[in-house]
Amino acid sequence: MKSAPRIAVIGAGMAGAAAARLLADSGASVAIFDKSRGLGGRMATRRIEGGAFDHGAQYFRAQGARFAARLAEWREAGLVEEWEQGRFVGAPAMNAPVKALIGDIPVHGGVAVAGVEKDGVGWRLRGEGGDDEVFDAVLSAIPSPQAAPILASGGWEPSGLAGERYAPCLAAMLAFDTPIEIDPFLTVEDETIAWIADNGSKPGREGALECVVVHAGADWSRAHLEEEPDEILAMLFMRFAGLTGVMAEPVHGAAHRWRYAFVDNPLGETHLWNAQRRLGACGDWCLAPRVEAAFDSGEAAARAMFASL
Repeated sequence: MKSAPRIAVIGAGMAGAAAARLLADSGASVAIFDKSRGLGGRMATRRIEGGAFDHGAQYFRAQGARFAARLAEWREAGLVEEWEQGRFVGAPAMNAPVKALIGDIPVHGGVAVAGVEKDGVGWRLRGEGGDDEVFDAVLSAIPSPQAAPILASGGWEPSGLAGERYAPCLAAMLAFDTPIEIDPFLTVEDETIAWIADNGSKPGREGALECVVVHAGADWSRAHLEEEPDEILAMLFMRFAGLTGVMAEPVHGAAHRWRYAFVDNPLGETHLWNAQRRLGACGDWCLAPRVEAAFDSGEAAARAMFASL
C-alpha cells in the first residue's frame, strides 16, 4: 500500500489553510509552518485589553461556487457573519475561517523558513525553529517576494515570481474609551488614507473599547514605508481626525507595516507547481486581491500537487 505523501505548507493564511485542508482531506500527511505564532496571515487579529483589531483584511465576499459553499458552511457554524452590505467577516475574529480550515492539521508557529534543501528524494526546511522532518513536497503559500528565495534554494526560479506584484500598506490601530461617531466602513478619496473601519461595529466583537483600523493608500504607504512606527501613527491619526472630525485622544495606538498588502499585478494563473522538483507556490498574488482568490489558489495548487504525487 502506498504511504501518504508528506507535504509541508509554508504559510498559515487563507491560501495555505485552503491547500492544507484539501491535501489532508485527500489523504496526504500535512504540516504547516509560519513565521508568526498566530493564524490568518493578512486575516490576522491583534488583541489588546478591552478590544481587538482586524488590522489586515476587513471583510470578504464570495463570487465562485466553491468559496460560496464554504462561506455557507462557516455561517452555519457561526464562524462567519454578515457585517455591512454583503461584506462578511470572521467571528469572533477575522481568522476564524482560517482556523476552521486548518482544524487538527499540525501548525509549527514561529518558524521562519529560509529555504529548502534536498535530502534523498525529499526536502528539508531550513530556518530558525524548524525540525528535521523530510517532506515529499513543499508548497509556499506566502507573498511571492518571500516565496522566491525559498523556491530558488531548491533549484527552481519560476518567472511567475519575478516582478512587483504587491503594493504596501501602512495601518494604524486606534482605540477609544468613549463612543465616536464614524461609519462602519468608510472609503475616502484622499492622498493619505484609503479607508477607515470601525471594528467594534462588526458582529461578534466584544470589548469596552471602540477599536478603529485606518489603512493608508498605496502611494502614501510607499513614500513613508521606512519611517518610524510612532511617526506613521501620528500622521495617520492626524489625518483620521481631519477626515472624521473625531477629536478624542485614543487610549491605545499602534502602527503596522504591511510590505505585501494589496495585489496590484496578479500572475494570472491559479498557482505554480513543478512536478519534477515537487515544489509549488500559491496565494492571492496569483489571481486577485481578494480572500476568495487566496482560497481558490490554495485549492488549485493542492489538486495539482496531489494528482502528481
